[in-house]
Amino acid sequence: MALPRFRTGGPDDAGAVALLHADSWRRNYRGVYADSYLDGDLAADREAVWSARLAAPGDSLTVLAEDGAGPVGFVHVVFGDDPHWGSLVDNLHVAHERRRRGIGEALLTRAAQAVAARAPGAPLYLWVHARNTSAQGFYAALGGRNVGTAPVSPPGGRPERLHGTAEKYRFAWPDAAALGRAAAR
Repeated sequence: MALPRFRTGGPDDAGAVALLHADSWRRNYRGVYADSYLDGDLAADREAVWSARLAAPGDSLTVLAEDGAGPVGFVHVVFGDDPHWGSLVDNLHVAHERRRRGIGEALLTRAAQAVAARAPGAPLYLWVHARNTSAQGFYAALGGRNVGTAPVSPPGGRPERLHGTAEKYRFAWPDAAALGRAAAR
């Protein structure tokens, strides 16, 4: 199956991005986020976040993957987020039924290319929940290294949305362009 089309996301995409985001969290973050939060109106919560982000992107980029049925994945990168670690891949989600078809790799590669185009040699990083072992394997296969651990922050800063305590891992690429080279292999 061919890869979908890729384009920059805008304000009109907030609803579709929110649905992808909510579905991914419900499938992957049980036991990390509170069930009451995941089973509540998560799509509306995420739509509020994405409406604000896409209306005023600042120094960030959201790339959507879409086919004839609409968006099937997205990546959001915040340029120059950290002086040491570089640009942050803040979100990468692919529709559950479209996983393992190269869409996530293509989205992550596009984010890395955008970072490298802005600042050749610049680093790139992301956070992945400790329980999300499949994502960790995916990032490692693309040359990412686990370089640190931190506690998971509650969504929206609201502690009741977090189920106990959980850890997340920082995966990093010292040169964003290296991610693109690893993906090309």
